Amino acid sequence: MPPSPTTIERSHRTLVEEVARSVRDHAGRGTTPHITKAGQHHVVPLPGDSRFRGPAIDTSGLCNLVAIDPDERTFTAEPGLSFNDLVNATLEYGLIPKVVPELKGITVGGAVAGSSLESMSYRYGGLHDSCRGYEVVTGTGEVLRLSHDHRQDLFDLIHGSYGTLGIITEVTGELVPATRTVRLDYHRHDHLASFTEELLAVSAADREGPPEFVDAIVHSPTNLVLVLGTFVDDPPPPAERWLTPFYRRSATGHSELLRTEDYLFRYDADCHWLARTVPPLEWSPVRRLVGRRLLGADNLIAAFGRTAKLMSIGKRRSDLVCDIFVPQRNFEAFFEWHRTNIDHWPLWVVPYRTPEPYPWMATAHGEAMSDDLYIDCAIYGAPNNDRDRDLSALLEEAVFDLDGIKTLIGRNHYTEERFWQIYNRDTHLAAKAELDPNGL
Repeated sequence: MPPSPTTIERSHRTLVEEVARSVRDHAGRGTTPHITKAGQHHVVPLPGDSRFRGPAIDTSGLCNLVAIDPDERTFTAEPGLSFNDLVNATLEYGLIPKVVPELKGITVGGAVAGSSLESMSYRYGGLHDSCRGYEVVTGTGEVLRLSHDHRQDLFDLIHGSYGTLGIITEVTGELVPATRTVRLDYHRHDHLASFTEELLAVSAADREGPPEFVDAIVHSPTNLVLVLGTFVDDPPPPAERWLTPFYRRSATGHSELLRTEDYLFRYDADCHWLARTVPPLEWSPVRRLVGRRLLGADNLIAAFGRTAKLMSIGKRRSDLVCDIFVPQRNFEAFFEWHRTNIDHWPLWVVPYRTPEPYPWMATAHGEAMSDDLYIDCAIYGAPNNDRDRDLSALLEEAVFDLDGIKTLIGRNHYTEERFWQIYNRDTHLAAKAELDPNGL
């Protein structure tokens, strides 16, 4: 028998108070701890980083689903709950979160702190845009409830802060109706112009009805595939074994049915295309024999973390892993820059809509970015070995010149001046002074 809501809530309050007490202890001693959490780390610092050798604040127990309200269409979850577990629970009610990150092991708290997006983002933005409230432990050990109605100034700064303002201990977010089956239609284009035209048309703000999901995989400058997903009432097909990597089977124009959970986590088996770093992992016989043990984003990230030193032999720099966002008006310009300077494929493309620039952005840069729609371009695994050209630094500069922004999950090269041209210094420092005055 599952635990009752009262039991879960009581356990939650106990765990949160333990976290708050630990924060107060470290603040009193002047130590700088790291956070031990549930789930695999997807951002820096990575395991093995020296910052993981110091004292820890343990939040790994905060990994439960607190409540689902099918009438209000909301969920309340602790930060360490994986989206795999959340989706399995909400689908029982015919619901899913408005934004479901593409890897099973991504956690609810991580998705907020890192501003996760996915193929419903053309309607709903990031996960944080459909969140109604957060519970946060501050750097002084105070437990705060933040929402649109209570301290919205702080609520709006938690997402994308990567844990620098406080420890998220609970998230309440919105759900939408879902069926058990998704039909995927792959629309292949030979030219950037026709691809862009259809991408923007299906992502239009005034468009109603299907498709529910819009993203794209660009296999090359002459093979651009728009992937449209629609909820259907067909019986769900058998569970997907992913004997062929999803990105490879998307290379031609066709249609297919997937179970909803298989669609939502379609990139998990190969962690997008990380598995191709070890070519046999893409061979069907190998996947049939050892796929359950070796494939899956958490398995792959952990394995590559353990072998990072070995795999870095002969590399000047780590491979380029980064998401960038540009206004739709500059998408084709960025695409051509990428083709000329990086030329790494596949490129994952996701349209993203937000009602207005986020308050953590510098005013001038937010005004420059302002558009009806943004295009996320995800570059995963581009070699960066040229002696005289650091692609990461070049990308950072090019995105800024195109009125865009890049995520901070990888290597960053900003001068302090350039950083505060992008991010709102006054807003951040004011929140930092209130939430984490000691820089814990």
